[in-house]
Amino acid sequence: MKYTQLGRTGLKVSRLVLGTMNFGPQTDEADSHSIMDAALDAGINFFDTANVYGWGDNKGRTEEIIGSWFARGGERRDKVVLATKMYGNMGSDGAAWPNHDRLSALNIRRSVEGSLKRLRTDYIDLYQFHHIDRRTPVEEIWQAIDVLVQQGKILYAGSSNFAGWKIAQANEAAQRRGSYGLVSEQCLYNLAERRAEMEVIPAAREYGLGVIPWSPLHGGLLGGVLKKESEGKRRASGRSADALASTQMREKIQAYEDLLDKHGLEPGEAALAWLLTRPGVTGPIVGPRTAEQLASAVRAVELELGEEVLGSLDEIFPGPGPSPEAFAW
Repeated sequence: MKYTQLGRTGLKVSRLVLGTMNFGPQTDEADSHSIMDAALDAGINFFDTANVYGWGDNKGRTEEIIGSWFARGGERRDKVVLATKMYGNMGSDGAAWPNHDRLSALNIRRSVEGSLKRLRTDYIDLYQFHHIDRRTPVEEIWQAIDVLVQQGKILYAGSSNFAGWKIAQANEAAQRRGSYGLVSEQCLYNLAERRAEMEVIPAAREYGLGVIPWSPLHGGLLGGVLKKESEGKRRASGRSADALASTQMREKIQAYEDLLDKHGLEPGEAALAWLLTRPGVTGPIVGPRTAEQLASAVRAVELELGEEVLGSLDEIFPGPGPSPEAFAW
């Protein structure tokens, strides 16, 4: 497994991030434990979760599964760089209470205590804001985070789904306070969705944030969906099905799969390998439901894409191009 630094921190992390959102809703506790063991055996030391994973009336269940895995011992907790997120209301659906969501100092304190209990640990390496909160002053957010760092309950703070200007605003406010600021950003970024290249990734690189792309296969769209359909293995659903309803997107995906078939490459592995070539990217989040899916993701880390393949991928899925002059220095 290849490793890198997580942004401007002292943490050395694997270039693949184990996403756990399927643990509980789709993968039971025993299989989730097996996947985490396999990930650790493969050298993956960066695990990502969120307090709301488990969803519905089972919010927090995913963190509980990770906590029970840590409790099995074997220095599991010491070997893992643990990241979780907070923002959403943890009450049962339809039972939302004021001050039980967003990034108020009260909810940050309440949320970290809940996560620590479920995860059965006394600290979180990377504590992330799942979404922007436009209602809470950024100074209040940093005051709450600084207290948690001083208490030893978290080491670093990161963002998720932040616009480039919000990354700048957050870190400028942190600098004024003498706070450390954000060290990472989780953003939607993959071959089929490259808008992050316009402002989010440049802002992250300017402020020394690690970039952690989520949905690297764009909801399965980049995982060989058309071939699976033709073989009767799996039909596209959800966002993938909606995207494939567009003739233009279906043609792009067909060209993508034909290109990789020509070069003997597996689509999902190639999509992950492409992300690992992108400037500023720490590592994409993969959310395996099975051990086989994890093994496929691990192979992608060692996959080297040639210039011909990279050039052809750019032709099929062109990025936004250079930033407009108005964005430049």
